[in-house]
Amino acid sequence: MLLLDTATMPASERAEAYFAIASGESGSCSVEHEDDGDRLWKRLEVWRFGPLTLFATQGSGMRIRRTARHARFDSSQTVSVITQSAGRGAFSWNGHQQRVTADTLVLAHKTAGYEYGWSGSGLSVAFMVGADELGLPEDMVRTAIPLLSSSRIRPLLLNHVRAVHADADRLSTEAGAAAIGDSTLHLTRALVASVAADRAARRTIAEETLLTRVLAYARAHLTDPQLTPQRIAHVHNVSLRTLYRACEDAELSLEKWIIRQRLQGARRDLAASEHAHRTIAAICRSWGFTSPGYFSRRFHDVYGTTPRQWRRHNLN
Repeated sequence: MLLLDTATMPASERAEAYFAIASGESGSCSVEHEDDGDRLWKRLEVWRFGPLTLFATQGSGMRIRRTARHARFDSSQTVSVITQSAGRGAFSWNGHQQRVTADTLVLAHKTAGYEYGWSGSGLSVAFMVGADELGLPEDMVRTAIPLLSSSRIRPLLLNHVRAVHADADRLSTEAGAAAIGDSTLHLTRALVASVAADRAARRTIAEETLLTRVLAYARAHLTDPQLTPQRIAHVHNVSLRTLYRACEDAELSLEKWIIRQRLQGARRDLAASEHAHRTIAAICRSWGFTSPGYFSRRFHDVYGTTPRQWRRHNLN
């Protein structure tokens, strides 16, 4: 949901308008803009996913600072995960400094204070949640902040955030929006625990978040025809029996879930004008199907039409 686009506002009002909305949505802070006048531009979008708020901030360079003093003005304490989809950001906290690029993310706890921003043009996608909703000790979160680059959970969460943002307008209005927020929290808990928890806590959180991590991994590798339950179990260091038990507890068939996700991706591409030059077989292969005939049969079983009929209906 679009909250602000300063391109439609008088230059003299842009900085104040952005500060009012940004602080109102995410809490007390100070903001320094790299540019002023007509060169200052910000576009801010916000979506709700249950207990989680997703932000997309695009525009000219800026720096946001949150201090312990700012935190005292807020009634609730929050944890944020910040990613950089365009441009190069910079994050600093308690002597820790980090570049934020398309391949990294950073973790921030409001009571700990931090600075974040970018120079030139940039796009930041971040989510914020109450610290009580995350359910982890504050000292564990703080310990994790400088250690995230070593976590195997980091690329899963990063890919998940990108996927949610890419379809946020639709996903935030559907019945499953709160479940998406819960899945994001599970991945965040796993991320923190993977680098900052003791062995017992890591084991407990790993068990609690196994299915969420499995589905996030599968979603990130849907286009790989070698994606199998055996490979997924190996990557997550569990037995095939443990993997299937976790799926059964959730009343989910992993193989059927993977096929359905692949079919949905292929269905979108078949109906998209930017893929009109590609053959159906090429789209089939790009979503991990090795047999065009099998793909066509499963597509018809699920959608009641053939891939060719679906494409003709949507592109003509």
